[in-house]
Parts: sequence; structure tokens; C-alpha cells
Amino acid sequence: MQQSVWCRVVLPAVTGGCLLLGAAPPVIGQTPPDERRAERPEALGRVDFGVSCAPSVTQEFDRGIALLHHMTYPAALEAFERVTRSDPGCALAYWGAAMTLFQPLWPNRPTASDLSRGWTLVQEARLRMAGGGRDSMFVATGEAFFDPAGEPEYWARIERWADAMTDLYVAHPDDREVRALFALAHLATASRGDARAHHEEAAAVLATILAEEPTHPGAVHYTIHANDFDVREHESLHVVRSYGDIAPANAHALHMPTHIFVRLGEWQQVIDWNRRAAAAALQQRVGPAGEHVWDEFPHAIEYLVYAELQRGNDASARELIRSLHETPDLEPSFKTAFHFASTASRFSVERQDWAQAAVVPVRAPADLDWDLFPWPEALAWFTRGFGAAHLPGSEATVVESLGHLERLRQRAAAMGEPLFSTQIEILRLEVTAWQALAEGDGERAVRTLEDAVELEQRTPKHPVTPGATAPARELLGDLLLALGEPARARDAYLASSTAAPGRFNTTLGLARSSAAVGDADTARSHYRALLDAAAPASRRPALAEARAYLARG
Repeated sequence: MQQSVWCRVVLPAVTGGCLLLGAAPPVIGQTPPDERRAERPEALGRVDFGVSCAPSVTQEFDRGIALLHHMTYPAALEAFERVTRSDPGCALAYWGAAMTLFQPLWPNRPTASDLSRGWTLVQEARLRMAGGGRDSMFVATGEAFFDPAGEPEYWARIERWADAMTDLYVAHPDDREVRALFALAHLATASRGDARAHHEEAAAVLATILAEEPTHPGAVHYTIHANDFDVREHESLHVVRSYGDIAPANAHALHMPTHIFVRLGEWQQVIDWNRRAAAAALQQRVGPAGEHVWDEFPHAIEYLVYAELQRGNDASARELIRSLHETPDLEPSFKTAFHFASTASRFSVERQDWAQAAVVPVRAPADLDWDLFPWPEALAWFTRGFGAAHLPGSEATVVESLGHLERLRQRAAAMGEPLFSTQIEILRLEVTAWQALAEGDGERAVRTLEDAVELEQRTPKHPVTPGATAPARELLGDLLLALGEPARARDAYLASSTAAPGRFNTTLGLARSSAAVGDADTARSHYRALLDAAAPASRRPALAEARAYLARG
């Protein structure tokens, strides 16, 4: 990576018009949704790529670029394929089609078939490319990723693509589409270096686009990703909230603001937006014959489950998980595997139902190729081991789970996925800490969990998940409280609350630890917060505890 060019640059303003990909949406409820779609083209935001192709395909090409920025990859591929059928000489349409076959911020990885197809597409683009310049450099970015002659490992391909995007950015720093994809390259490589610096640089570049065109889909979308990082969650909230107006029928656009709402603890917002996202995702079929439901549906469901559990609305969370399991033909991807495993884990761990946790299904559903998904599988083994560590006489299950977690950690590392491997190691440390506690070694338990806290603090959250399966700082508070150290426990809960505000169990821990140290006013404040945030339908025992404490005056 040419690190010298990854620096903040104040870019010159760009003038010129943009293609409007759909008019501004009307007030919701003003016109039935089906009639709105019939009246106007799909609303996706404003893109003006300036492609050198037949005028008859320009709008569809820009639509493909907008869908690419929205990470609506199957529909983007269809758009670029329509362009190549209408104008076979449109070189960049082949590049655009290739760009839909790898997904830089998502955990899905291109298959061998995807890589072969992508290379064929960028070769087609190169054959039709007349001369050099900007368009040729765009094609070079695709060649950098798909070239079979280079190092085949995924992250090596991403680094090559990012290097090529850097070259393109240096040559054309005033081009909006170049800037947007350059910022995306920053975000894609963030976990490989100084993550905070990459997020900040991406946000700075994207701000220059938003100053010129507030509805640019890439600038809005990637800004949310740039701010999905510790201490950045309060940045550009007006941009976050604008996304639903820019693309009101796009499932991923409806979901994305909730990455920030989770970080702010705004659970009703998470629920409202993801219900819309899930409904939209069910309308998006993927696969060669449209045989699958897009994996954006389970993605939205997990965020819904997470939010409902923070409100103590366990009945709603249970129904959401049931809907996930009863939805046929889900796309068999990493995201789908992750969300099946993660929602099962969260439902037992967040509710502290240790008996259920200790028997959570592993590799379910069985029709997914779990050998490809070590991190999702690890979630189930963590849940089993963590649940068993709370139950007398379940030592064998704990040992079995730890063995599987270490095996899966090694597999993820061997697959060239260090971030996945690190996430599994955090889970392994958390189970190990509770194993030590069960064995009566409180000091080792605390040391081990402090190692998990340190590792979690320096590991960026992956976009696939709303948050840690079991936040290490929250668990440290639970551990210290169990060991009779409420003052230290409260410090751990406060740190957890700062990083992930509004979590049910963190708020409960703050109330209990404050009460234990004799700080009744603070305890009452946290118990009230717990009751205020809880759903009316919640039947969590902790809410009765809160009411009883407050009734004592």
C-alpha cells in the first residue's frame, strides 16, 4: 500500500449537473407504495458517472453505479448486463458487472466461479477500451482484484484493488465517483492497519462529495460506515437520517442508518428502520434464477432481534427468530449463516438462560456449508460453553466448546481471515474466564477476561454484526459483581455503557453495582432507565427487581 497518499486532502469543488435517479419521495401515506413506484422511477440518489457509452444506456449505467454504491449487488449486476446487451461496446459496463462480484465491506467472499467470471469481464472491458485515461484506470482497478496471476488470497486482492484506487484518486482527485470508491477502499482496508485513521480519512473525502451533492448514494452510505466506529457515532447524524429518503425502497439503505442507531442505543429507531428493511429485502430475489431471498433479510432480522432484546421484549425477539427459520430459500451466504447462529446465541445469552444456551444447536440449519463459516459456527460453540460454565456438572461441555473454539480460530487464521480469528479468540477467552470462575480461581478469571476486554477494544466491529455477542466489558462487570467487588464492577459497566449505551444488562449491572456500594441515588437512576427503556410487554424478572427497589424510596 502506498501509505503516503492515504492522507487528508482538501479537494476542489466540482461543478456540473447530475442525473436524478428517481424524484424525491412523497410523504409516507400520501400515495400507496405501488402507485408511487408506478408514477416515478426508482429513487436511488444522484449519480453522474460521465460514462463514454451510447446516450441510450447512460441512465441505466448510472443506475447500476447507484445500486453498486447501495451494495445492492444482484440488482446492480442486472443493470450492467442490460447495458452490455444494449451497447456491447460500453467497456465500463463490463467493469461495473465485475465490481458486483466482490463486496469489500461484507464478510461474503467471491467463489472461484466469481473470480473467474470477474476476470473475464474486466478482460472484456479492456478489449473494448479505447485509449488510456480515467476509464482505463477504472478498468485497472478491476484487473488488480481479479488478476489470477497475482497472490490469490482475498486480502491480497483487496490491497491490490486499494492500491489501484489510490493511483486513480491521485490522477483524478476532483472526480466524485473516484473519491467515493477511494473512500470505500479506505474502509475496506481499515482492519489491516490504523483503523481509526482510515475511517477518518474516508469520512473527510466523503464530506467533500456531500458538500456538492447531498444525495450521492456512495457518499451517504460510506459515511455511515465511516462513522460506525467508536467515538464517531455522533458525526453527521443528518446524513445518517437522510438515507431513507434518498432510497426509500432499497433494503440496505433502510437498514444502514441503524448501524449508528445501535451505537446510540436508539432501539425504537433500530426496530422501525429494520422492519422496513426486512420487508423490502423479501422483495429482492437473488441467484441465477432468482431462487433465493437476499441475505439482507436475515441481516435486518438480527438487528431487530438485538434491539428487541435490549428492550426486554423477548416475545417479539422469539417471533423474529421464528420468522427467520420459517423463511424458505434464504441465500446460502456467510451473512445468512452468521445471523442464524448469532440470533440463537443472543436469545439465550442476553436473557441469561444458561440451560438453553448450553444446548444451542450447532451448524444449524444443516443445509449451509458450515466449513466455509468458522466465525458463525464459533458463535454456537461459545454459547454452549458459556452457558455450561454457569451450570454445575457441565464441565465436559465447557471443555468440548473450548476445543472447538480453538480449532475454529485456527481455521479462520488459515483461511486468511485475521479479523474473524480475533473475534473467535475473544469468545474463547470469555468462556475460559467463566471456566476459571467455576473452578474457584477468581484471579485467573479476571485476568483472562481483562485480556478479552483489551482485545475487544482494539478490534474494529465488523459491519455484519450490531455488536459484540457478549461485550467483554459488560461480562467483566458481571464477573466482578459475582466475586463481591461492586466498585470495580461498576467501573467495568460504566466503560461498557460508554462504548455501547442502552444495553439492558449493562444498565442492570450499573443499578446493582451502585446499590451494592451504597449509592442509592445512582442505583435508582439506572433502575428507572431500565424501566423507561423496557417494552410494555416485557416480562424480564429484572424489571420486577427495579420496581421493588424504587418502591423502597
